[in-house]
Amino acid sequence: MVIQGTVVREVRALRQHNLYAYMPVLRAVIDIGPYEEQPSNCFPGFVERLTAWLPGLLQHECSPARPGGFVERLRRGTYLAHICEHVTLELQNLMGFDVTFGRARGTGERGVYQLIVAYQEEEPARAALETALRLTLAAMHDQPFDAPAELEKLLSLADEFRLGPSTAAIVGAARRRGIPVTRLTPTGSLVQLGYGIYQKRIVASETSNTSAIAVELCQEKPMTNRMLRSVGVPVPEGRTARTADDAWAAALDVGLPVVVKPEAGNQGKGVSVNLRTEAQVRRAYDLASAFDTSVLVERHVVGDDYRLLIVNGKMVAASRREPAQVVGDGRRSIEELVAEVNRDPARRPGHSNPLTQIRLDDAADLVLAQQELTRQSVAASGQVVRLRLNANLSTGGTATDVTDEVHPQNVKLGELAAQFLALDVAGIDMLCQDIRRPLAEQGGAVVEVNAAPGLRMHLHPTRGKSRKVGRPIVEMLYPDDAPSRIPIIAVTGTNGKTTVTRLVAHMYETARWTVGRTGTEGTYIGGDRIMRGDCSGPRSAQAVLLHPHVEVAVLEMARGGIIREGLGFDGCDVAVVTNVSSDHLGMKGINTVEDLGRVKQVVVEAVNRDGAVVLNADDALVAEMSAASDAPVIYFSLQPNNPVVAAHLADGGRCVLVEEGAIVLRTGAERSELVELSRVPFTFAGAVRFQVANALAAVAATWGAGLNPAMIARALRTFKTDAATCPGRFNVIDISGVQVVLDYGHNEAAMQALASAVVALGRRRTIMVLGLPGDRRDHDLVATASATVPFVDEYVLHDLKDRRERRENEVPELIRSRLPSNLPSAVAPDQHRAIQQAWGMARPGDRLVVIADETDDALATLRSLFKSSDDEAGCEWPLATDPVPLLGKTYGGGDAAHAYRTR
Repeated sequence: MVIQGTVVREVRALRQHNLYAYMPVLRAVIDIGPYEEQPSNCFPGFVERLTAWLPGLLQHECSPARPGGFVERLRRGTYLAHICEHVTLELQNLMGFDVTFGRARGTGERGVYQLIVAYQEEEPARAALETALRLTLAAMHDQPFDAPAELEKLLSLADEFRLGPSTAAIVGAARRRGIPVTRLTPTGSLVQLGYGIYQKRIVASETSNTSAIAVELCQEKPMTNRMLRSVGVPVPEGRTARTADDAWAAALDVGLPVVVKPEAGNQGKGVSVNLRTEAQVRRAYDLASAFDTSVLVERHVVGDDYRLLIVNGKMVAASRREPAQVVGDGRRSIEELVAEVNRDPARRPGHSNPLTQIRLDDAADLVLAQQELTRQSVAASGQVVRLRLNANLSTGGTATDVTDEVHPQNVKLGELAAQFLALDVAGIDMLCQDIRRPLAEQGGAVVEVNAAPGLRMHLHPTRGKSRKVGRPIVEMLYPDDAPSRIPIIAVTGTNGKTTVTRLVAHMYETARWTVGRTGTEGTYIGGDRIMRGDCSGPRSAQAVLLHPHVEVAVLEMARGGIIREGLGFDGCDVAVVTNVSSDHLGMKGINTVEDLGRVKQVVVEAVNRDGAVVLNADDALVAEMSAASDAPVIYFSLQPNNPVVAAHLADGGRCVLVEEGAIVLRTGAERSELVELSRVPFTFAGAVRFQVANALAAVAATWGAGLNPAMIARALRTFKTDAATCPGRFNVIDISGVQVVLDYGHNEAAMQALASAVVALGRRRTIMVLGLPGDRRDHDLVATASATVPFVDEYVLHDLKDRRERRENEVPELIRSRLPSNLPSAVAPDQHRAIQQAWGMARPGDRLVVIADETDDALATLRSLFKSSDDEAGCEWPLATDPVPLLGKTYGGGDAAHAYRTR
């Protein structure tokens, strides 16, 4: 988007916790071009024009931290991005969104700023940002700008995207209870409360507990009346008519005056009341039949219109409703009076505001005709002119709270009606002279039972007390603090996070939980992959949390997803940070390891107070993250005398360590041995140090989440890092005497860890298939490749499928040029042919190390090599890794019944 020399390079919505705030924000990158040299004080009259269009800016505080502080900054001189921040927030406030957080900061590139503004609804916020930029530039250059018209566009957009008042009331009550809320559609009111197996759904006041049969009954008004009459609820006499002649005949049968309405209707549409003549009945029939071919004609009950709100069988609020009306002044026409009433900011089209605008339509003309008036009539001063006979807020009516005035017998009748029809949330409409007296004493009646009743009249009455009716609906869905959240364990770090995520999931699966897991190779529910590809971002996390079978969510959180969109949840129970080392630097403003650590720390900041933060005490940058959360910390460490661990234990804290060849749980001075490393096969009896660290991290995570330690120990003894269980994570496979190691390492630290592990497997001639991502800096690519030199004898290098804007073979040739001259190397076109070429070079007794870019493709290639080598022998592809000889010894298996013991 380019506006008067200003370029908006990017706008992203970051949902939930993110790098900039604990709330949803828009992040925009704006190149202000020539305005870098032209602050606000360079434009005469700018401040006056801007504040005339948006007077609310006069109250903005800014850095002086007092009302008017922002205007002071404008007069002293400030820059376009900063001004747009405040204008965007002000426009959102005028749209009805209460947001105050914003930041505008330079990116380091001249004239380019990063703008951060809080939002509640994404599309209206994007529109506000675009409007803010146009408005600000117009004010700077004294150009025409129709501020009221632009604001009306924004208000209409906000009406389209914001939650309706009924849904918003329930959502607000849920959030106050700490119940997670997920909006399932960008518009409309379909919302999920809770996560996983505890989820409930609402659409306005209709809930996942609402009976479809009950809703159908309420649509069949004659049937509803028959059923209510059978249990003693007073209802008006009436019958269905299918022609205008039949409607008049029905009116004569029940006795004038009558009410005519659609048989299956809502929100007062097509309803006409107090009809006394044949012409009125016929005209009302035509109006009602536009909504339903079956039209109900009922006896008119004299009295005021009352609505009782029944939730879970109990009345929680009541209102007296008044029809839309205006009061004459002896000068203006009725049409002009309606226009004046509709200028009230509380009135908007539709149902998103406290009041709905009054419409002059056929129904209004019918009511005016009953009063011998037209739209052009001038009513006498003080004359009340009715514009509707039904009192629905959706047709412009108003409401008065009468919750404390309803006679107990009327309360019982309303509750009985809802209970008999099996409605969890019901609106019971009563007509009577005085709600403080029993209906039977005054000829009153229940005239309607509404499924999914609107809550506006109780939330925003024109007169009387506002009732918090969202709360009892939430209490019905989640009674007595019933659970709404499943445990969420979020794993991040530079290396090891995929294996830790898989291991944590395996621990819960061992304990018979249904696990939802996300990672770089897909999304899994209960062990079944439901999505392929890199699913380590917030959208995949949402897919897990929305699934109705999931009992625990184990989520891998990669750097890219956190930067682009924030987290996919509003809080987690456990956060794990495995390590932070140089990777992906020089991208998206992340230039140092400390910058990268700040990204990973977002997950720590999202931990609930009663959760746990699991940190690597051997990584100083990670250990320092303990200050970013109020939750208890559990450290893990491979170092026997780590000072961070010693201090933490001295304070009574918890740690997971390796002592005397076993994984132990430490709480202060207490020590509990969990399992001997010789019984944990994927660590190769503790020789593969990075796998030991992964095991410690997973143990700490599940211990912190409250899983039974016996289940944790059993899972450690049964977890395998084979091609089926953990593809691409240090898989060791034997193919025709060649030891194949498949791994995913793609940075210097990962290669250093791999070097240590490969050396532990014993000395062999080693051929490496290596391709590295082109979006890394040149010196990072060279350092990563150089870390493999100590254990590799020959290389086959290749480009990745996505070269990340690099030239063909640019990365392989760069690596090749920096390898020692005595190490043979070749370049293949792609991963598949690189593996085939390396296989052709290998001999029995050799080792082939494949650094996989596309793990599934690499495995497919290896399977084809296996089949071509062993078809005649009738061998099968080794889905599980058998125990691997390690420096003359064989490790694997383990006693599944090994006891958890304390000493």
